[in-house]
Amino acid sequence: MNKSEKLICLLLAAILAWYIFFGMPKKDAQSQTPALAPQTEAVAPSVASTVSAPQAAEKNTVVTQAENTIPEKIVSLENDDVRLEISTWGAVVKKATLKKYARDCGEISDENPALVLDFSAAALGAVEGVADLAVNSPYEVKEVSSNSVTLACAALTRKITLGANYKIEVEDNFAVADATRQNTLSLGAMAMGNGKNDSLSLDSWTVDSDGGKVIHHCEGDSPFKAYLVGGLGGCGGSKDATGLAPSVTLPYNGAQKWIAIKNRFFVSALVSSTEANGGFTATIDRDLASQSYRPSAVSAKASFVGVPAKRTSVFYVGPKKQALLWPLGMKDVMEFGMWRWVCYPMVYLLNFFNDFIPNYGIAIILLTILVRIIFWPLTHKSTVGMKKMQEIQPKMKEIQAKYKDNPQRMQQEVWALYRTEKVNPMSSCLPMLVQIPVFIALFNVLRSTVELRYAPFLWIADLSEPEALFKAWFPFGGLNILPILMAATMALQSALTPSTGDKNQQRMMMVFMPIMMLFMFYSFPSALSLYWTLSQVFSIWQMWLIRRQTQKKSEVIMPEVIDPPQTRQMRRHG
Repeated sequence: MNKSEKLICLLLAAILAWYIFFGMPKKDAQSQTPALAPQTEAVAPSVASTVSAPQAAEKNTVVTQAENTIPEKIVSLENDDVRLEISTWGAVVKKATLKKYARDCGEISDENPALVLDFSAAALGAVEGVADLAVNSPYEVKEVSSNSVTLACAALTRKITLGANYKIEVEDNFAVADATRQNTLSLGAMAMGNGKNDSLSLDSWTVDSDGGKVIHHCEGDSPFKAYLVGGLGGCGGSKDATGLAPSVTLPYNGAQKWIAIKNRFFVSALVSSTEANGGFTATIDRDLASQSYRPSAVSAKASFVGVPAKRTSVFYVGPKKQALLWPLGMKDVMEFGMWRWVCYPMVYLLNFFNDFIPNYGIAIILLTILVRIIFWPLTHKSTVGMKKMQEIQPKMKEIQAKYKDNPQRMQQEVWALYRTEKVNPMSSCLPMLVQIPVFIALFNVLRSTVELRYAPFLWIADLSEPEALFKAWFPFGGLNILPILMAATMALQSALTPSTGDKNQQRMMMVFMPIMMLFMFYSFPSALSLYWTLSQVFSIWQMWLIRRQTQKKSEVIMPEVIDPPQTRQMRRHG
């Protein structure tokens, strides 16, 4: 590689490193946590409590809690995807069992049951701020069918219907309508997972005069940004949590088209409502067992001004799956950012390949092959161009020696040589520039797609996490083979790449780049290391083919010498 190519490689590596460590939304804003922590005691009281004393006197009393003497009953609604447990105390969803997703790594079994989203601490559908209605008011079960239940108390009659594709419809009929009373509707709670790459986040679509935009509240200037960071390291392990409040509750004002709380793979969202909301409040709990700040759960309540006679709300409680979120207008919950135009087809292709051969490891291999085929002409032209650049180096050195005192003439002669030899010095850079968006898109897809959760492949138990083999014997969370293979193939690829620069610099790049990538990828999902390793294997194979073709063309075919037939006279003199 020449100097310009080395600079471009280093620049692209720097861009990738910046994106991984700073551009990813859930890894930043750590330094703001202590500054905001003192506000936690007094910020954002519940919407119900903001009703003034005179207003409460004029209207019916808002009851927040009630001591129930009537035993609690649990009503279950179930379909092929989910089972809901609905309490008669508050007519709320306390648990949602996602029947197609195991709790832990492995197949669903008696020892490893289906995943349960527990909303007991912040029940989904809880109403606060309505006159004569406590959060845990006892309801009477009026009617139960295969997919719905109707519950009633003096202030509210509620019908909960379990629909297809993880949708829950809640129809509320209030006994007393009030156009001015402030009230809230809970979205439930989402807890941090146990994986090394798990996270918590909060998204919403803010409505404005231009139609609105999606806000990822773990980035930008959102008040939640400083708290929606984590991972098992806890804000990178850099912020002491001593003295911080156990939780923080903050408001976010303004109408929202939808509101979603989520962890890495699952989401609970208020998709729509017949009444416009005025924003929401969110509560973020920290992990009290961690010495450094780390969020453990997030819950949210949509805020409404006015209690209508009837309000119908639609919730989604299920996986962060593109095919399910897209029809709801919530595809941005996938959080693909500016690379969404590449990420969306990547997810589709990954599932398309898995439909034919039901293994996501093989699907990643097929996706890698497809990407390499698409870029084959470009990378082929680039490699051939680098080979030609290597071949004309002797002529380049002659020009540099001849015109070393005349840089302008030297540049003219060099470009004349390029034209004569039909060489483009920038041809080796274009493939790297074009593939960076694809790689970052795959990085976003493979680190967050729920399809890879607990997906096994060969010795890998979970493609969404590092391999973590022999944890008891190896530091850094265990032995990860794929990142080591990736570094080795990168070094081999660098050795085979035609170089036009200093050999010592090339050897330095062969060592520096693989070590840097090994450090970055070691704790990443194994799916990403699998893709990158296979991609480099194909690059090495492509370089080998081009080198073999070049050697065949350069071979000089010597004519075969055929001895003439010997005559009798020739034999006599011989």
